[in-house]
Amino acid sequence: MLIAALILAGCEELPAPQSEPDPVATPDELAPRPKDPSEASRAAARHYARVQSDLLARGLLRRDGGGPDTPYSDRQLTENFVRIALFDEYVSRGGTLVAQQSESNLRRWEQPIRFGLRFGETVPESQRAKDRSNVAAFVRRLSRATGHPMSMGTGNGNFTVLMLNEDERAAIGPELRRLVPGIDNAAIRTIETLPRDTLCLVFATTTGNSSVYTRAVAIIRAEHPDLLRLSCIHEELAQGLGLANDSPEARPSIFNDDEEFGLLTTHDEQLLRILYDGRLRPGMTALEAKPIVKQIVGEILGGRV
Repeated sequence: MLIAALILAGCEELPAPQSEPDPVATPDELAPRPKDPSEASRAAARHYARVQSDLLARGLLRRDGGGPDTPYSDRQLTENFVRIALFDEYVSRGGTLVAQQSESNLRRWEQPIRFGLRFGETVPESQRAKDRSNVAAFVRRLSRATGHPMSMGTGNGNFTVLMLNEDERAAIGPELRRLVPGIDNAAIRTIETLPRDTLCLVFATTTGNSSVYTRAVAIIRAEHPDLLRLSCIHEELAQGLGLANDSPEARPSIFNDDEEFGLLTTHDEQLLRILYDGRLRPGMTALEAKPIVKQIVGEILGGRV
């Protein structure tokens, strides 16, 4: 199994298990009764509230999708797609993820995607209601952008979104082993010891040497204030579809570590449309895919230079 651990867009290769059982339907809570958050979780909530306030004060986390101040050409959209969909940001070295750009193959889903949203036991119902609504609306948008069948369901589905606080995430290993048979200890350590400056992550799995995703899990900090949480929903769910990398050249885009845009942009929807175009195939290299991408981009933008 290949695990593509996308820590704000990184990838890690792990060994392949022999088979994967179907997900077991479960409630969207990881425990039946709400609990009060720990002091560590309350401190994290205060920290991320300051992070969001600072980003907004600097004019970042834009929600406008781009505009006259963010033009881009056919060439730029083509290059952005190649860099974001056909390169990885991280490699696995000695059981650790290391930041290193490396060329990859085109990866995406072929089967319908069933999203399952689950919450840690300390997440209040008012926050759960917002997140359910936001995830459901975004899944509909992703399905329209890609033309790929997607739906929200109960239980895990094959793309599970976990909203967890500090303590829940630090103890999530057994649950991850149940959700993703074959996941290795390095990936679990990465998730359980997530550094504070990593806001959220997603990893997707493929079986054997295939480039077709079969399962994904997104981890989002429950302590984030509303906009940061929504930004994580947009970035991690979109990256879990196959846009695995980030690029400093991509603008207007959430696939850029500068945090200028907080929500999926028109540019990003076009990247997703290209990724799921039937003329491209999972496993294609950048050399094989680029001429086709140029043709698709020309159709989308109509020769904008």
